[in-house]
Formats: sequence, structure tokens, C-alpha cells
Amino acid sequence: MYLPKQYHETRVDVLHDTMCRIGAATVVAQGPDGMIASHVPIEVDGTAGENGTLRCHFSKANPHVAAIAAGGEVLVIFQGPQGYATPNWYPSKHQTGKAVPTWLYVTIHAYGQGATYDDIEKLKRHLAAITDHFEAPYELPWKMADAPDDYIASKCKGIVGIEIPISRLEGKWKMNQAKSEHDVLGVINGLRAQGDGNLADLVASANEQKQQG
Repeated sequence: MYLPKQYHETRVDVLHDTMCRIGAATVVAQGPDGMIASHVPIEVDGTAGENGTLRCHFSKANPHVAAIAAGGEVLVIFQGPQGYATPNWYPSKHQTGKAVPTWLYVTIHAYGQGATYDDIEKLKRHLAAITDHFEAPYELPWKMADAPDDYIASKCKGIVGIEIPISRLEGKWKMNQAKSEHDVLGVINGLRAQGDGNLADLVASANEQKQQG
């Protein structure tokens, strides 16, 4: 991934937290007939390994399973908040006309050697962890124990677990850090005016980080 210094996020805790909040990712590997990708929810374990470990699961029928089992590097892409910034939000555009549109985005690339497993108990631990994460916001979260154990075991027989210890982790926050303070403020105000407060907050925090750095 092209990573200009001003957009590069290197704090592992921030990357892990963002991956958890995004929740799902695109897993890419080299298959026998070319590149293959699957889109799945991800368990992020920040305590396993120097850069953490990712876990997910595929249907046994997914040809991606064989590609990962064969070895080779796996790329997992997390795509975070994103959006369009019009030049009309930049004060500099109204002064000089020298402005063009841009796309604001957060993305994280995690690389590692993937491995497959089909141990039922290990699969249950993974499924419990990922379910607890996504159920946490609900007033009455669903637990795996709510379903009969033999039913869960039968579901596990149809899937394969994927575990990817992260060897390399890259984060990119492209949030107009190359712009002037006035133009950044114009983008923040423009995003808030159209109801995109989440992206506006990210632009603000990324540019505060730039000033501190």
C-alpha cells in the first residue's frame, strides 16, 4: 500500500481498536487459478503475538480454504469510514481556484501466514469470541449457550477455522493532512453539515495527531 508519511498510522493499539470496530474484512490469498478473496467477520486477538492474530472461518466448500492451507502470504484488508470531499469546502478554492476533489478514507492492511484448523473446541472458542464481540451492544446479547450444544457442533462441522498471526501491519488515515488548517476546518464543517459527523471527527483527530507529531 502506498503510504505517504502524513497518512501513515503506526500505533498498534489504534490499529487493533479500529479493526475491532470495523468488524469485517476482505481476506486475499493466491489460489491455483489466480487471486481469491473472501469477505468475512474477523476476530482480532491483540494479545497473541507481537502484532496480534486474526481469526475467521470459511465454509468448507469455499475454495479459499485450500489456497490458505497450501501456504503463502495472506492479506487481510479492513476498510473503515470513507467519503468524498468537495473543493467547495476549501476556503483556498474560493481565493485561488486551485483545488480538486479528494476521497477521505481509513484502511488497514494486515499480512501473515495463514493456517487452517477444524478442531471443534477451538472453533467453538473462536465463534464464542466473535459472537460476544458483535452481540455486546444489545440489551439482551445472544450467547452460544442459548443454542443446543449438538446444534452448534453440527454447524462447526461445516466450517473451517482460519488463523493468521500478523507479521506486518499497515494503517492509512487519508484525512486531508496535507491541507492547510483553514481547508481542514472547511472539510470538517462541510462533513458535519451533511450529517457525516463520524468522518468529520476522524479528519479532526488525524490532523490533531499530525500537529502533535
